[in-house]
Amino acid sequence: MTTFPNFRSPDQLLDHARHTMRFYHPRAIDPAGGMFHYFKDDGAVYDPRHRHLVSSTRFVFTYAMAYRQFGDPAYLDGLQHAVRFLRDAHRAPDGSGYAWMLDGRDVEDGTQHAYGQAFVLLAYSHATMAGLDETRAWIGETFDLMEARFWNAADGLYADEASHDWSTLSTYRGQNANMHAVEALLAAHQATGEARYLERAYLVASNITQRQAARCGGLIWEHYDEQWQPDWKFNIDDPENLFRPWGYQPGHFTEWAKLLVQLEARAPGVLTGDLSWLLPTAERLFKVAVEKGWDNEFGGVAYSLAPDLTVCDSHKYFWVQAESAAAAALLATRTGNDAYWTWYERLWQYSWSHFVDHEHGAWYRILDRENRKLSDEKSPAGKVDYHTMGAVYDIVAAMKGPRHG
Repeated sequence: MTTFPNFRSPDQLLDHARHTMRFYHPRAIDPAGGMFHYFKDDGAVYDPRHRHLVSSTRFVFTYAMAYRQFGDPAYLDGLQHAVRFLRDAHRAPDGSGYAWMLDGRDVEDGTQHAYGQAFVLLAYSHATMAGLDETRAWIGETFDLMEARFWNAADGLYADEASHDWSTLSTYRGQNANMHAVEALLAAHQATGEARYLERAYLVASNITQRQAARCGGLIWEHYDEQWQPDWKFNIDDPENLFRPWGYQPGHFTEWAKLLVQLEARAPGVLTGDLSWLLPTAERLFKVAVEKGWDNEFGGVAYSLAPDLTVCDSHKYFWVQAESAAAAALLATRTGNDAYWTWYERLWQYSWSHFVDHEHGAWYRILDRENRKLSDEKSPAGKVDYHTMGAVYDIVAAMKGPRHG
């Protein structure tokens, strides 16, 4: 019988984050600049050249949080190294945007993505909170860039994608970039204390989880047209698309639940709008995610649900489990309802048994329905265990913070 750690012990959770970080540090640091982004299960680098904006920014986050939690100066060095590459290589020389994919330092894909720039905002915010003074001004700079290029005041939401020179704005609209913009805006507010970031987070959260959800059966669909009407067919033939999968995403339901609880906690004394919808919406999204997404036979939350809320992709993704555990902990501490702790323990025990690589560190990325690995690629573009370590830090902060319920 498996013996589990105490998942409600902040010290044991932080030990797990430290163990995960050891998978990446110091092997992720490329002395020539930036980080290596592609790792096999044993830590071997299988693509030493490519640099994806999402990984580059998420490494800033993981090093910033590790330095803040553990105080190791090597993490500060890694943070500075990661920020330097983001600034000098991904950012256009004229400051007009950030390249999506680099081959070395050459732009391979210069497409401008709101999703990527939300993570730039998150990266600078967390670097600032870790003590890098130079990144403070870049928070406002990035917000202003997104404001000028992606924000649509009439929609009250961010557009999604533009050509490298901004000459063409895609008609695609998506909730995912907006969700991560909320995450980044919460961090920007925490780093600066400027109310405009929290006010924008509130507006985006309201428009996605209230207005848009009302157009989609009360839940959050992923894909929309230019008028923000749901596109029920987008990527129906590509359900495993990395950033735009078809279907309802239980992991995004729980990620939104976490963000709504965090938004509510930051609101007093800053926001003047109605806050009464935040907690009920978070609870409803979590309830649907675990009741419709949980696999009663093999465990874990499935990746995608069809419009009728049946499972359409039964694969288990690492980030879905991690974000769901974080949401459960935040809802438990917010409400005092022990049912959330039950889900929290269930999610952690499942993840500990199937996703955590206890030998090499970090989490496996994808398992099939019966919890078998699909490949030996532990961390391709975009992973870097930002979700898993981030979930631990969110959980620990909730456990140490004041109870609301």
